[in-house]
Amino acid sequence: MDRNDARDRRIAGNASSTAVPLWRLYTLRVCYLILAGGLGLYIWPSVIHHTASFAISLGIRFSLLAGLGATALLGLRYPVKMIPLLLFELTWKAIYLIAFALPLWRAHQITDAVAADITAVLMVVVFVPLIPWSYVWREYGASRGERWR
Repeated sequence: MDRNDARDRRIAGNASSTAVPLWRLYTLRVCYLILAGGLGLYIWPSVIHHTASFAISLGIRFSLLAGLGATALLGLRYPVKMIPLLLFELTWKAIYLIAFALPLWRAHQITDAVAADITAVLMVVVFVPLIPWSYVWREYGASRGERWR
C-alpha cells in the first residue's frame, strides 16, 4: 500500500466520523439491533421450521423480512453505510400504513389480524428519532447524485 492510499483512507475515515457524531453511530446500531433482533425472534423460526402450505402462502413475505433482518446485522459494523436499509424499512411501513391500513380503518374493516399487523408496523416509530436526519438530508437529498456515464 502506498502513502496516497493510506492518506485517502485517513481522510475518508475522518470525513465519515465527523459527518455523524459517535453517539449517533450508537443510536443507529440500536436501530439495527432492534431490527435484526425483532425479525430474528419472530421471522427466522418460521423460515427454519415451516410447512409446505406456509411456504406457498407466506414464503415470499417471510423471506424478504428474514433477508432484511440478516442484512441489518451489517449495520452493527457499518452503521452509516447501512442507513438506506433503515430508510427502506421506514418507507415500506409508511406505504403499508397509508395505502392499506388507512383505507381499511376509514371503512371500519380492521380485523384482529390487520390490527396486529398495524401494531407491528407502528413499532418503526422507534427508529424515527434515532436516525441522523441531517446526515440523511445532506447525503441523499441535498448532494449531487453520482454520474451516469
